[in-house]
Amino acid sequence: MSVAGFKKQFYKASQLMSEKVGGAEGTKLDEDFKDLERKADITSKAVVDVINKTSEYLQPNPATRAKLSMLNTVSKIRGQVNSPGYPQPEGLLGESMTKFGRDMGEDTNFGGALIDTGDTMKRMAEVKDSLDIDVKQNFIDPLQAVAEKDIKDIQHHLKKLEGRRLDYDYKKKRQGKIQDEEIRQALEKFHESKEMAESSMHNLLETDVEQVSQLSSFVESLLQYHKQAAQILEELSDKLRERVIDAQNRPRREYTPKPRPAFDFEIEQSNGGYSPAASSPPAYSPAEPCCKALYDFDPENDGELGFHEGDVITLVSQIDENWFEGSLRGRSGYFPNNYVEVMVPLPH
Repeated sequence: MSVAGFKKQFYKASQLMSEKVGGAEGTKLDEDFKDLERKADITSKAVVDVINKTSEYLQPNPATRAKLSMLNTVSKIRGQVNSPGYPQPEGLLGESMTKFGRDMGEDTNFGGALIDTGDTMKRMAEVKDSLDIDVKQNFIDPLQAVAEKDIKDIQHHLKKLEGRRLDYDYKKKRQGKIQDEEIRQALEKFHESKEMAESSMHNLLETDVEQVSQLSSFVESLLQYHKQAAQILEELSDKLRERVIDAQNRPRREYTPKPRPAFDFEIEQSNGGYSPAASSPPAYSPAEPCCKALYDFDPENDGELGFHEGDVITLVSQIDENWFEGSLRGRSGYFPNNYVEVMVPLPH
């Protein structure tokens, strides 16, 4: 630092100390300037806070936000135009649902419903990605440019203005010891900095139409997102409602335990012991449960068993008081009991 620079720093530090400790009066700025400074300060704080809160709104998870910020920084260093994204919670939920839905089987009611819902959640994640991109490009990035340029310029000019005010006040109070020309130059620099600070703050406040336009873009992006999300969810709701109706119309399958195998034992006269019969009886009733079709039955729903009059159908179980489950020629399904005559009843 040069001698002149060191002296200037000493002047400013001395004046600041006399004001803070000694209660000395410094040069007052006019009320118009103070009002302008107050408005610019509020605007600056609003821009910075809205940027942060918007990022939190788009990604509430702080750990994910930190990771995303790091990835964005790396992308800028590498000169990448598109920064890497992050997995949306809707997408992660969708992946889980589709995985377990496929494990259960698409032919099961719950498994199919999980797959439908999972696919929808992944579509929701894509819509959310579009929202993030739109908000970042049309709202966050423009505000970030204001924060990094306009607001920093204002802070720079205000800091310089305060330094030149301290320098001028120090020299003014030592008039006679310091040459008048030096005091005059200090006053000119003070007014110069004041005008530059006023100009930068005025420019910020006069561009509020741009900020309102950016805010409008933000709201429009939100509106489009919610419209698309509502449409996607309505489609899913219709699908699930149809599944519920189909499931309610199907006869309820009641559990019928299988009969336990029966074993006969014969007494051996020779030694009084017991031994199984030479020929083991069948594990189930000798006559297989069956019924005879009284009429033709044409299936109307998945899972129903069709047959013709006179067919003999093997009975598997009684689903409820109106429906049997049976098999015929390698096919199985359920059918109404008023279409058949039971020949060999199911075991109780």
